[in-house]
Order: sequence, then structure tokens, then C-alpha cells
Amino acid sequence: MSTAEVLEYDTEKVFEKITGKLSTWLDIMVENLPNFVLAIILIICTLFIAKSIKKLAARYIHKLGTNETISKFLSQLIFLGILILGIMLALSAMDLTKTVSSILAGLGIIGLALGFAFQDTAANFISGIYITFNQPYKLGDIIQTQDGHEGSVIEINLRVTKIKTYNGPIVYVPNRYLFQECFTNFTEFEKRRVQIECGVSYGEDLEQVEKIALESARNVSSRLESEEPTLFWTGFGDSSINFTLNIWCKFKGANLDYIPVRNEAIIALKKAFDKNDIMIPFPIRTLDFGIKGGTQLNKELSGLSISPKNGSNQTNES
Repeated sequence: MSTAEVLEYDTEKVFEKITGKLSTWLDIMVENLPNFVLAIILIICTLFIAKSIKKLAARYIHKLGTNETISKFLSQLIFLGILILGIMLALSAMDLTKTVSSILAGLGIIGLALGFAFQDTAANFISGIYITFNQPYKLGDIIQTQDGHEGSVIEINLRVTKIKTYNGPIVYVPNRYLFQECFTNFTEFEKRRVQIECGVSYGEDLEQVEKIALESARNVSSRLESEEPTLFWTGFGDSSINFTLNIWCKFKGANLDYIPVRNEAIIALKKAFDKNDIMIPFPIRTLDFGIKGGTQLNKELSGLSISPKNGSNQTNES
């Protein structure tokens, strides 16, 4: 007995159903072949047009005065918009309007799921859009993040900002940190104050010290001449009376004079103090003797006699 007889299958009927279904599909394909070819042509034309318009848009948007990041972002949006429009037209040409609705609904659900799964990525993307248009910092600006990373901005994209540190390594900072947290932009004001901390001996004439220090600061060649140097006394230290010497410098684009001004000012201040016999003191310590302190060493040793014996000091009570 055959398997078909056991399962009560009519082999001829099954074969007829399969061939009938395949024949129906073939007829549908032949019938829709012109629409299918038209859809392919529409997609190819859409890709060509979208790429051409993307290049032109990036070029002309950049000429309007926007920076490179904004022009790239807007041109990419234009490209995606034209591409989606072309795909919709291709599906409509194939008489798949219901399919288009289903695809859109599916994309909405997928987008919602991806939004929960990639919250940080979405936050970086939205922050990148804000930074691109609002421009709290630009390419070439010197910024410092809340984590202490300081350097020049070399690239801003929709996910991260690249910062080249002074020592050479490049730090990739997610945009959401620069959007949600504090950061310092040293370049936006276009000038920066150099602060030099120093101290002089308690025996010096402070008015003379101030006059000499300010004169040495005025002779710094790389300082910003439109801003006068200033000096502020900050307090009494352990061994010195301390002050801060303030000098302004240019801080924009290629004119980053912060380090040269600081170096030149320190050298000039030291030379001026040496020339006028003004002492920058070493740490000084005063020693008190006795249980309660305040006793001088000679009084503490007045009742003792110290004589060398065998290469060592021997102490005897008098």
C-alpha cells in the first residue's frame, strides 16, 4: 500500500493545486512586469537625482554662510527625503498602496522599539542637531569639558565632538555631555587672562613691588595692549606675602598667545625682582624650644654643657 493511500491523499489533485498556484503567480508577474520595471527605473532615477541634489545643496547651503557641519546635515536630510519619496512612488507604481501603509506602520513600531533600545544614541543625535544649529562652540575653538578634557575642536558630527588635546591625543566626547553638562569655551570671548601667582618677602616694600611687577608685565611683547595688567594681593602666606599678576592676551583662531605670554611674563618678573633686590623667599620655618614653646635655643642650653668625645657629643648637667 502506498503512502498516498494510507494518508488518503490524491496525488493528482495535489499536483494540480501546486501547478495552478504557480500558474496564477506567473500570470500576476507577467501582468505586473511593466509596473515592476517602472518601479526599478523610478528607484534608479531617484538615487541619481537625490545624489546630485545632495551635492548641489551642500555647496549652496555652505555659500549662504552656514558652517560645514550644518550644510552636510541639511543636504543629508534632503537626500533622505528625496529617496523616501522615490520609494513611495515606486511602490505606488506597483499598486502596493496597502503595502506602503503596512510598511509605514511597521517602521513606526520599529522606530519606537529602537528609541527605547538606543536612548543614549538618540540623545547624542538630538544633542548634535542642537549643537550644529545653536553653535555654542565651533571648529577650532578651545573648550574644556566637565571631566577636564581640554583642547581644540577639530570635528563636530551628529554623534560626537572630537577634541585634540594639547599633548596630541584626540578625545571623542558624546554630544549629550556637552549639551546637558557645563563646559568652558575659552575662545568665544576672543581674549583670555593669564594669571601668575607669586610671593615676596615680608620685609619688602609692597608698593614698590607692585610698581615693578606691573612695569615688567607691560613690557611683555605678546600681551594684549588694549588691556592694562593688574595686580591683586591675595593674602599672607607661611613665608611670603602673595599676589596675582594678571595679563590679557589674544585667544582666537591662530592667535593663541596664552602659553607664550605666561612664559615671557614669568621670566620678565623674575629678572625685574633680581634687578631690584626683591626676594621671592624660600619656605621659612621657626623652631620653638621648650615644653610650652617660645623658648630660645641658647636659654634652653644655658644649663647644659656640650663637649665632643669620641667623635660624638656628650651632654653633662652643669
